[in-house]
Parts: sequence; structure tokens; C-alpha cells
Amino acid sequence: MVLVLGISGSPRRNGNTETLLDSALEGAMEEGADVVKVRLNELDMRGCQECGGCLNTGKCVIDDDMQRIYDLIEDADVIIVASPIFFSGLSSQVKMVVDRCQCIWARKYKLHRPLGDTKRRVGGFLSVGGMRRSDFSNAISVMKVFFVILDVEYFGELTHPWIDDEGAILEHPDLLKSARELGIKLVRAVS
Repeated sequence: MVLVLGISGSPRRNGNTETLLDSALEGAMEEGADVVKVRLNELDMRGCQECGGCLNTGKCVIDDDMQRIYDLIEDADVIIVASPIFFSGLSSQVKMVVDRCQCIWARKYKLHRPLGDTKRRVGGFLSVGGMRRSDFSNAISVMKVFFVILDVEYFGELTHPWIDDEGAILEHPDLLKSARELGIKLVRAVS
């Protein structure tokens, strides 16, 4: 069974970004995948302290809700990250997860320990921005590096500018359909 991890990085519950993610996860479920969605804003997590505690063990020494995310990241066949764009970058919630994966970087590149089995894993990025000229390039760049660290093949992104007001995503059924189709494609890529 394919396990899909959906990471909602929006501070707004059921906002535009999370609605886009939900469409992708619906597509994944249509393909028979098991789906787990995590709302980062509802978790108790701290940012990376760059303490070096992970350099000898490959494990983060901070005991908080991120420990659960590490397990989900390792078990997932598909990872879909959804973040709104804030000041041309990821939300602070998503950036915290990326930074806290420093321990995975340490395990992989400092300790030369593989992350797990060598099964094919894929990931995608979903994002909306409130400005007409929203710039997604910074966020996409970080996501690509994030997925490399996780040994997850970057499958692509779905982004759209000028979606800001609450519920504005519902005025774009074509975008929601594209997200659903991306969820389907991601599952098929590892099935």
C-alpha cells in the first residue's frame, strides 16, 4: 500500500493552501493510497537550534512533535508539501520542518548512513500566493533541496498567484482539479 504524507504549512486551517492539498490527497486516495495529513500549525515544535547534537547520531535532540514527522517522512512513499507564499518564501511552519531535517542531512552526509530502503519515493509542492506577481522560485528551490536530502524525487509543483482572500481557491476549480490529478500521478509513480 502506498503511503502519502500531506504536509499543510498554512497557518489557516482549511485555508486556500490546505484546500489545494486536500484535493491532491483526494486524488491519492482515489488511487488507493493511505493518506496522512499533518497540519504543522497545530503541532508543538521549535526551530533548529544548530546545537550540533545530531552530528554524532543523525537524530535531533529536541523532543517535540517533530519526532512524529520524522517517522512519517521515513515511512512515506509520497510526500506532498503545501505552503502559502510569504515574502517570496515558504511559511515559517514549513521552513521549520525543512530546517529541522538537518539531522537527516547529518545522517546522510556526515555519518554516511542511508535513510532506509532504496524504494522509489516522490514528492510534490503546492503553493498559492496572494500577489498578482507572486514569486514562487525561492520556495521551489528550497523544496527541491529538501527532497534531495530526503532521497525523494522531486516530481513537480503546482503554484498559482493572486489567491489570498479566504475561500478564493474555490473560484479556481481547474486548479483544484489539477491538484487532484497531481495526487493521482504521484501515487502512480510509485505503484
